[in-house]
Amino acid sequence: MAAHAIAADAPVRIAVDIGGTFTDVQILDEATGLARAHKTATTPADPSIGLLTGISEAAERFGFGFDQVSMLIHGTTIATNAVLEQKLPAGALVTTAGFEDVLEIGRHMRRDIYASLAEDRLLLIPRARRLGVVERITAEGRVATPLDPASLDAAIDRLAELEVETTAICCLHAHITPDHEQAIAARIADRLPDMHLSLSSDISPEFREFERSSTTVLNALLMPVVGAYLSRLEARLATAGFNRPVYLVQSNGGVARPAVAAREPARLLLSGPSGGALAAETLAGHLDLDNLVAVDMGGTSYDVSLIQERRTRMIAQGEVGGCPVRLPMVEMRTIGAGGGSLAGVDAVGALYVGPESAGATPGPAAYGQGGDRPTVTDANVTLGRIAPARFLGGAMTLHADAARRAVETRVAKPAQLTTEAAASGILTIATAHMASAIRLSLFEKGLDPSDFTLAAFGGAGGLHACETAADLAMRRVLFPGDAGTLSAWGMLYADLRHDLIRAFSGNADDSAIDGLTAAATAMIADGNARLDQDGIAEADRDLALALDLRYRGQAYEITVALATPADLTGSVTAFHQAHQAQYAHSDTAAVPEIVNLRLTAIGRLPKPRPAEAPGGAGGATATYRVYLDDWAEIEVFARADIAVDAALAGPLLVEDQHTSLFIPPGWTLRRVAGGALIADHDG
Repeated sequence: MAAHAIAADAPVRIAVDIGGTFTDVQILDEATGLARAHKTATTPADPSIGLLTGISEAAERFGFGFDQVSMLIHGTTIATNAVLEQKLPAGALVTTAGFEDVLEIGRHMRRDIYASLAEDRLLLIPRARRLGVVERITAEGRVATPLDPASLDAAIDRLAELEVETTAICCLHAHITPDHEQAIAARIADRLPDMHLSLSSDISPEFREFERSSTTVLNALLMPVVGAYLSRLEARLATAGFNRPVYLVQSNGGVARPAVAAREPARLLLSGPSGGALAAETLAGHLDLDNLVAVDMGGTSYDVSLIQERRTRMIAQGEVGGCPVRLPMVEMRTIGAGGGSLAGVDAVGALYVGPESAGATPGPAAYGQGGDRPTVTDANVTLGRIAPARFLGGAMTLHADAARRAVETRVAKPAQLTTEAAASGILTIATAHMASAIRLSLFEKGLDPSDFTLAAFGGAGGLHACETAADLAMRRVLFPGDAGTLSAWGMLYADLRHDLIRAFSGNADDSAIDGLTAAATAMIADGNARLDQDGIAEADRDLALALDLRYRGQAYEITVALATPADLTGSVTAFHQAHQAQYAHSDTAAVPEIVNLRLTAIGRLPKPRPAEAPGGAGGATATYRVYLDDWAEIEVFARADIAVDAALAGPLLVEDQHTSLFIPPGWTLRRVAGGALIADHDG
C-alpha cells in the first residue's frame, strides 16, 4: 500500500505479530478501512523492543500519533518459545499425596512404536519439587479425606526451602470439587505472598489427570515469564507515551486483557499462529470460499490450519514441546520449515532441510549478517526467485553471491551436485515437508485435498505455494493481499473471548435438563461478569453453549452446540452426525453421555471495513533470470499493477512489499476482490 499519511483526526488500530525472524505490523485507518503493512526485525532478547520499534517506525512512515491509536492487538510467541527453549523458572507442584508422579507416568504412549527405547519427554518439574498433601476428593465430588493442615504446612515449609517462584496446584478430582485446591492456594498465599499460583480448577477444570496436571504446570511456569514480559512492554509503551488499551491474542483466536493473559498465560501458546487462522476464516467469508487450507510460512516455521464451511477448526487439547495443553485452541500443525530453515548434507550424504532455523540473527547467508549456512531463502535467491535489490520492497538488499556461496560450499560440493541442482534439491525437500504437513492434517480427518483451496501467506509462503499444491493435487491457490503480514491483519478482526468449562456427568436425555439448566445459568452469569470486567456492552456480547458428548465407554468426546439445556435433541442429532462423519460409524439408537458443559463468551470489538484494492493496468515491470529446468528470462509483475480482469500464465514472478510469489508453468494467475490473487492449475 502507498505510504500516504493518515488523517490527523482518524482513529488508528494497530496489530503486531512477533515472529521468530520478523515483527509484522498492521496499521488500520478505522475511518477508511484501509490497512497498511510494515515489517521490522524481531529482537529475540526482548521482543518488546522490536514491537515498539515497529509501531514507532509505522507511526513515522504513515503519519499518525500515538494519541490517535484506539487499541493495540498483540500476538506473541513469548510463551511458546519459553517452553520449546526450556527457559522456564523453577517451579513446584502441590498435589494429592500419592499422585506426585502423574507427570512422569503420563499416558505411556510411544510416538515411534518401533524404537528400542522410549523417547525422552520434557519433564517440567523434577520429583524433588513435586509435593504431596494429605487430602482426597472422590470421583463423585465427595470429601473422602479432609485436607490435613499439618501436611499442608509441611509442604509449604518445603516450598520455602526450595525457593521456587511459582507453584501449580492440582488435586485429585478438583475439577468437580475445587474446595481443597482453593484452601491450599489461600494458605500458600498467606505464608508465601510473592508466590505465583496456578490452580487446575481455574485453568483446566476437566477430567484426565495427566493432561490437567500438565496444563496447570505449564500455566504456573509461564506466569513469571509472561508477567515479566508484559511488565517490560507496559513500561516501554508508557515511556514512549503510548497509553491506549492493549489486548493479547490467545490460542483460541480471541483476545484478552493483559491482566487475564498474565493470570492464564497458557492460553497464549498459539498466540501468533491463531492470527493467521483468523485471517483465513475472514477471507473465506469475503471471497465465498468454503474450504481453505491456510499455511503461514515465515522465517522459522510452517503453520497449517483448516477452514471448513468458513469456520476455523477448534480443538480442546493441543501440545507444545511434547506437553499436552488441555485448553481450547485453533487446530494447528506446525513444522520447522520456513525461509530461514537451514539446509545441509548429513553424515551419510543425504540432503536435509530444517527444522533448525537461522532466525533473525544471523539469518540467511543472503542477509549479509555473518551467516554462512544455506537456508531455503538462500536457495530461492540462488535460483533467481527473489530479486536481491527488491527484497522487502527495496528496504533490504540481499547478497546473492553470499547465498550462492553458502549453497555451493555446504550442499553442492559435499553432495557432488551443481549449485543449481543443490538449490533445487533444497526447495524440493522443503516442499515435500510442507506437503506432508498438509497431507496429515487432511487425511487424518478423511478429507480430500482437491476439495480445498490452499491459502498461502507469510513472508515465504508465496514462493512455494503452487508447487506444494501440485504435490497434493490441489488445483487452486489463494494469495491474500498483504500476505507477508497476514497474521497481523487477521488480528484486526479478533474479538475478546473467554472459554469456560464445567464437568457434567449424565445421559443426554430429559434426566439431565434440570442439572444442565442450573449449570448453564451459573456459567452464563460468570461469562457476563468477565465481559463486564472487559467493559463490553450487553449489545456486543455473544454467549454460546456447547456439550462434550460421547458414547458410553468411549475415551474421546465430540463437541456440539447446545441451543438451550431444555433442547437436547438437536445436540444429540448433531453428535451422531459428527461421529459418522469423523469415524465412519454411529449408533443413533444409543443415548450419548455428557462429559462437559462449555460456554464461549464473546465480546465483539469493532471490525475493519475491508477496503477494495483497485487493480492496475500495468504489464510486467521487468524480466528476471530464473532457473527452472534451465536458466530463462521470465516476467516480473508488481502486485499492485495487476489488472482485475488479467489472466497471467506462468512462469512468472509477482513482487509485493513484503513477499514474492512464484507462479510455475502450468498455472494461471488472476486478481479477485479485495486485492487477493488466485492461481488455478491449467491441467
